[in-house]
Amino acid sequence: MSIGKTIRLFLAEGTPGGLLTAEIMNWTGHVMAAPRSDVASLMKRDETRRTGIYLLLGDDPENLGEQLVYIGESDDVSNRLRQHSRNEDQGGKDFWDRAIVLTSKDANLTKAHARYLESRFILLATQTKRVRLLNSTTPETKTLPEADVSDMEYFISQAKIVLPVLGVNMFRSAPAREPGTTENKNDFLGQTSPIFELHIKKDNLVARAQEIDGEFIIYEGSQARDEWSGADQSYKKLRDKLESDGTLASATEGQHLRFTHNQVFMSPSAAAAVVVGRNANGRTEWRIQETRITYADWQAQNIDEAAGENHV
Repeated sequence: MSIGKTIRLFLAEGTPGGLLTAEIMNWTGHVMAAPRSDVASLMKRDETRRTGIYLLLGDDPENLGEQLVYIGESDDVSNRLRQHSRNEDQGGKDFWDRAIVLTSKDANLTKAHARYLESRFILLATQTKRVRLLNSTTPETKTLPEADVSDMEYFISQAKIVLPVLGVNMFRSAPAREPGTTENKNDFLGQTSPIFELHIKKDNLVARAQEIDGEFIIYEGSQARDEWSGADQSYKKLRDKLESDGTLASATEGQHLRFTHNQVFMSPSAAAAVVVGRNANGRTEWRIQETRITYADWQAQNIDEAAGENHV
C-alpha cells in the first residue's frame, strides 16, 4: 500500500499563477516557483539568497508541447536569477518563462551539496528524456562523505514528489522493465493498472502498456506500424519526434517499428495513435492481456466497484 504524503502549498500573492512555495512535512527542503514576471518578488525572498538549485523552464519552439530546461546551482540563487533575467545579448537567457528554486529550510546546504544535486538532476533529466536540456555540459558528480550522499539522495527523492505537483515532470522516470520480469514486483510504486495490449492482427503486431501513477506507459519491445497512414495532425508530429529521437526504430525484420525503451504518453489515445499509425481511440483499442476487457470498461468497473463500496 502506498504511503500518503502531506504537501503544503502557499500562494504567496494569493493567486494561482503567481509565486508559490511548496513543502513536505518533515522534509527540510523548500521549493519555490514563479513565472518570469514575478522573479523580482522571488529574488526578494530570503530563501533565494541561500545556496540552492534552480530550474529555468520554457516552451520548446521546435517540439509542440515539449519544454526547454536549464538546470543550475549557486550559493546565491537570487544573483544567478538576476543574471539569467537579462536579455540574451547581455549574457542572459530569453527562452524561459518560469523559474523553480530548491533550497533548504535549515540553510544547511553547502556549495558541495548544490553541485552534487545539480549533477544528479541533470543526469536524471537526461535519462527520463522528457525535456530538452540546454546545459552545454554535465558536471561530474562531486564526491561527498557517505552520510552527505545519503542526505542528498533523500533530498532528490522528496523533490521528485513535490515537483510533479507543480507540473514539473522532468524527473519522473518510467519503470525500468515490465512488471513480472523481475522477482520484486513491488518496484512499481503508486496506482498501477493491469497490463494492456493493442493487437494489430493484419500485421501481426502487438504493443504492451500500463498506467502507472497516472501516466500511460508503452513498454520497450512493443511494436508499431512502420508508416503513418492517417491525417497529418498532432499525433503524427509526436510519432515523427519519437522516430527522430530513436524511441521508435526499425525492427530486425524491417517490417515494423519497435520501442527501444519505455515511453510515457499523456493519454491512451496518444499511445494508440503512435502504434497504429493513425488517429485511434485508446480507450477501446487497449485491452487487458488476459480478459480482453477494454481500458474504458476497466475504468468503468473500478468506478462501479467504488460506488458499491460507498453504499455498503
